[in-house]
Amino acid sequence: MNQKAFRPEQARLIADAFEKHGVEYLFIGKGGAILLGYPGATQDVDLFPRKSEENGRRIVSALDELGFDLSAEDKAEIVAGKDFVQIVSGPFDVDLVFAPDGIESYDKAAKRAERIENFPVMSIADIIASKRAAGRKRDLVELDLLEAFRQVYESSKARKVPE
Repeated sequence: MNQKAFRPEQARLIADAFEKHGVEYLFIGKGGAILLGYPGATQDVDLFPRKSEENGRRIVSALDELGFDLSAEDKAEIVAGKDFVQIVSGPFDVDLVFAPDGIESYDKAAKRAERIENFPVMSIADIIASKRAAGRKRDLVELDLLEAFRQVYESSKARKVPE
């Protein structure tokens, strides 16, 4: 099986380990959109963790437990909350994005986030805003599809009757 493709069981492993260690984070990017139901594929797990030394230490503990072989430099960058930390030394690839483009703060994004099962997922509006702000060619190509998904997703939520 291709290890370089995002699979829902990877999200489950991350969510369970991060919950156990008390990590504050959101699934973001295309992986986050997929957890919301977007019909796409991606190669890694993108996460937006709260930037704090304590949260960073919790992330390191959780990733160690999952079998990631973190270097001393990786650990230091995670604890320091470096804007972008790419981890390719484990059972699957993880990008930690402590400062996603187009997102003003973790707290504001967390207030707009959704919980899908035990997955804390950035709102589809924030996922789109971040991809638009990043301006990468591969993201810009996908924006129309993400916007169409957003319309369907938000209208389906509006039709649900509160319990």
